[in-house]
Order: sequence, then C-alpha cells, then structure tokens
Amino acid sequence: MPRFSDFPITQRWPAKYPERLQLYSLPTPNGVKVSIMLEEIGLPYEVHLIDFNKGDQHTPEFLSLNPNGKIPAILDPNGPEGEPLPLFESGAILQYLAERTGKFLPASAARYYETIQWVHFQMGGIGPMFGQVGFFNKFAGREYEDKRPLQRYVNESKRLLGVMETHLAGRKWIMDDEYTIADISMLGWVRNLIGFYEARELVDFDSLQEVPAWLERGLARPAVQRGLTIPHMR
Repeated sequence: MPRFSDFPITQRWPAKYPERLQLYSLPTPNGVKVSIMLEEIGLPYEVHLIDFNKGDQHTPEFLSLNPNGKIPAILDPNGPEGEPLPLFESGAILQYLAERTGKFLPASAARYYETIQWVHFQMGGIGPMFGQVGFFNKFAGREYEDKRPLQRYVNESKRLLGVMETHLAGRKWIMDDEYTIADISMLGWVRNLIGFYEARELVDFDSLQEVPAWLERGLARPAVQRGLTIPHMR
C-alpha cells in the first residue's frame, strides 16, 4: 500500500496537514473549479500554488502527479480503500469529490448522467473554445494579422453560449433547481470570458438573458467567491 509520503510531490510541496486533501493549483478557470467545489463541500484541504512563472508544472515532482503538466491536481490521503489517491483533470476531480461527499451530483441515475454530460460539454467545448478566444483576443494571438482564427473561436463561443442560453430558459441552474458540478465547472469560464479575456462585446454577452442571470446567481454564492481566489497569488 503506498503511503502519503511515498509521493514525490509531497517532498517539493511539503504538507503542513498531511491528513487533509492536498490541492495543487492556480486560480485559472480550470483551477477554480476544484477550489470552488472544495469550498462548497467543506472538506478540509491544504492548497499549494503551482507557479507557472517559475515552471512548477514542468518539475519532475509535479509531473509525477500529473504527467500532462496541467493544473489542477489533487492528492487525497484518504482515497478509496483507505489508500492515497492522486488525481488530475478538473472534471474527474469534480466527479470524485461529488461522489466522495454525496454533494452536488444527483442521486438518481438518470439525473446523475445528465449532469455528467454537461460537465463533458464544458470540458470538451466551453473550456477549449473560450480559452482560444482569450489567446487570440488578449494574449499573444492578438498580434496575428490574420483574424480568422479569432473569429472562428468567437463564433463557436457564441454558439456554446447559445446552447446554455436555450437550456437555462425556465431553469435556475443547469440541472433545474439543483446546483451541481455542472454549474461549478462552467462558472469560472464564463466569468473569465467576459472579464479577464475582455470578450464581453465580442461574444454579444449582453444580448443574452439567461446566462448572465445564471452567472450572477453563481457568483453570489459565498463559496464561489472564496474559491475564485484560491490559491492566493503571491
């Protein structure tokens, strides 16, 4: 049976509270999914900042936890069968934490899978497309003379927002009146798109009604507000 101390990442980022779940992250749209979830469920955890400016994500210790070199990742000392569980991919972590605690994932089989499908919608669509808008609108891609890539991702992001807009009509949350990991997976991305990525006008966000109201409801949750700033940047 592997012990908590057997994991190389615990040597580079020592745990003050090794009995708690360890979160290795950065407050990006993917990172805050897990910090929001942890704040919502109230599970004790310890957070470690993975500083991209220092190349932390490329270190052997971090790659031993996530060979893909991305955040977030967790190490749960109290995983299944009592063994430590290392886990990466934000969607998988959300699902694990929901099942571990019995929170924010419907109990009925049908609604369970409906929720998971929306998490995959975020993972496969919203995250990649919104992220590309950010790259081509705000970061290095904005210097490209050819604006066709930007327009391609703007159009796709508008389409995805349209899917959300239609689905949310008459609903408080993605799963009707039940707040779930589907909402948690999307809140940071929609917030970033119109805020940090400066694409509010590009995607005609103010022409929507349901998505802005859903975002406002989500951002009003105290756990969401806390999670959006975890881990704190130095």
